[in-house]
Amino acid sequence: MAGFKDIVGNEQIIEHLQNAISMGKVSHAYIINGPQLSGKMMIAEAFARALQCEKEGTDGCGECKSCHQADDHNHPDIIYVSHEKPNNISVDDIRTQLNNDIVIKPYSSKYKIYIVDEAEKMNQQAQNALLKTIEEPPAYAVIMLLTTNADSFLQTIRSRCITLNMKSVKDEVIKAYLMNEKHIPDYQADISAAFAQGIVGKAVKLASSDEFNELKESALSLIKRLDDIDLYELGAAVKQIAEYKLKVQDYFDLIMVWYRDVLYMKATNDVNGLIFKDEVYDIKKQAAKHSYHGIEAILEALEKAKIRINANVNFDLVIELLLMTIKEN
Repeated sequence: MAGFKDIVGNEQIIEHLQNAISMGKVSHAYIINGPQLSGKMMIAEAFARALQCEKEGTDGCGECKSCHQADDHNHPDIIYVSHEKPNNISVDDIRTQLNNDIVIKPYSSKYKIYIVDEAEKMNQQAQNALLKTIEEPPAYAVIMLLTTNADSFLQTIRSRCITLNMKSVKDEVIKAYLMNEKHIPDYQADISAAFAQGIVGKAVKLASSDEFNELKESALSLIKRLDDIDLYELGAAVKQIAEYKLKVQDYFDLIMVWYRDVLYMKATNDVNGLIFKDEVYDIKKQAAKHSYHGIEAILEALEKAKIRINANVNFDLVIELLLMTIKEN
């Protein structure tokens, strides 16, 4: 389990929580809202660890018995509310694991902390059951609802919680973290940071994903030889992309970043600003060949293709139209 000092970005949320600890103004209920892999659990666990630490500072010391228990996920007063059904936190889950348990005083700490991950999966009954507890919680209780969609909660729950929204982390901060802490090579850190869209956990996952690297190799090899493919050979290219049908949005994003690099190279001739720095030879070649208008038309076509796939337009037709647009421009 990480402490606050180990978390990359989201300094405002960390400062808020540490101020709450130091000023003795810890709320009974928090909503931590943000995309998947954005670090919600790390924030919640660092807060829980700090609250239960025997040294009573604003971050867990990592050395006391309480911190060791927190790190091993066996602290008796840090409770993770789980659910058996993948898409539903039921009223029974909330009643048995939270409502019925919260009336029992802490075993060894000042607080009793409940972490509800994927809290947007609470159904209406579960939310109503939780509301009763949030309205009149015991003095020692802290409930943390981790969610990708805070708007899914009842207004009555939202009004009784402090909502903390996870913020995007800058690409250069993520890149530095991947290189210094995870020992990822710089070109790979660049690509992972660019695709993570400010989400550190996603960047870490991409950087260590063989699947993502395979996807990248497929997309780039196709784009580099597309100019030399005859129209009657497009069917084979469509089949190549169809192998990654479930990841096609990522496939489109890779192509989009490629053409943004081509546009950037055409405008600046600056290698340092490229995402695909190790592909500079082919990027320069394409920058010389394409017009500004042509590159913009390709980027627009990619956006349209993403929308059409989401709208369930025929997959092969969307891909064929996209590849023809790229060839024409």
